[in-house]
Amino acid sequence: FLGIEIVSIPQYILAGSDKENLKSTEASLKYFLMGAFSTGFLLMGITLLYGATGNFMVSEFNFLQATTVNPLALGGVLLLIIAFGFKVSAAPMHLWTPDVYDGTPTPFTAFMATLVKVAAFVGFMRLFQTSFTAISSSWSLVLSVVIALTLFIGNITAVFQQSVKRMLAYSSIAQAGFMLFAIISLNAIGRQGMLVYTIAYSVASICFFAILIKMKDYTYDGFNGLAKKHPYIAALATIYMLSLAGIPLTGGFMAKYYMLKAVLFQGSYMWLAIFALLMAAVSVYYYFKVIIAMYFKEGEAATVEPFSKEEQVYLTIGALSLLVVGIFPSLFTGSI
Repeated sequence: FLGIEIVSIPQYILAGSDKENLKSTEASLKYFLMGAFSTGFLLMGITLLYGATGNFMVSEFNFLQATTVNPLALGGVLLLIIAFGFKVSAAPMHLWTPDVYDGTPTPFTAFMATLVKVAAFVGFMRLFQTSFTAISSSWSLVLSVVIALTLFIGNITAVFQQSVKRMLAYSSIAQAGFMLFAIISLNAIGRQGMLVYTIAYSVASICFFAILIKMKDYTYDGFNGLAKKHPYIAALATIYMLSLAGIPLTGGFMAKYYMLKAVLFQGSYMWLAIFALLMAAVSVYYYFKVIIAMYFKEGEAATVEPFSKEEQVYLTIGALSLLVVGIFPSLFTGSI
């Protein structure tokens, strides 16, 4: 609990750090209020689990057996799903995400959408795979519905966005749906998938946000003609978009592959894997809109601040790492 709050409180401040932008102040307030609600759910969940087990030690929770599910324990687990759902932007606890990501200064948005979310996912996965596997039949159906809603709302809403930054906010919700597969699968493949997914998603998102910071216009039209004026940057941005879309030979493809494999190996949620594939196909549309704008849209060339040689090197390393993860994923999963 303390670890989550230590991470969250600075985010509330960073979201409102642009004092001259009313949207930044609104983002900070909305993030704080919704965060306070999620903290309340987290504390109530911990309280119910303590009432059921008489212990705060995570390792002691797993003695609960599926045949004798304590209502207090089940209630506590469901409240934890709600609390962690807020932290990872899972539907229907995602409502804060688009406005907060859109209003927060872009460098801090990149931090929120990647490192903070990944930390929350790791905590979510470790807690549920360590402590609640014995009663997974009691909460996995609820989580499967959350995953389906997250995939549907994130992808469908992203299709209709005109701002690329706001599209990335909704797409991060959809990506969270895939990452939740690691929790519901409760197997080693899911843990491998989580590692690959966190690497691929974080690298692609951070690098693309680094390009977005240099843009004057965050709409799709702002990317028109980028390939003519900055062909190398456009090529790198294409790799990031392809990875986020899950196209073969990129880290994003292998990340989704591991997650789907984990769910299929688990065996109980074939329908969820099929639904996820359909939603992944939808995501290709809005990611490719950026690529089409850069290479095929006519109009004034996109206005971009110049990139230093050092920045281009970092962006190149990011793109190459996505290709390495996509082609040689075993380099990262062999020890798990």
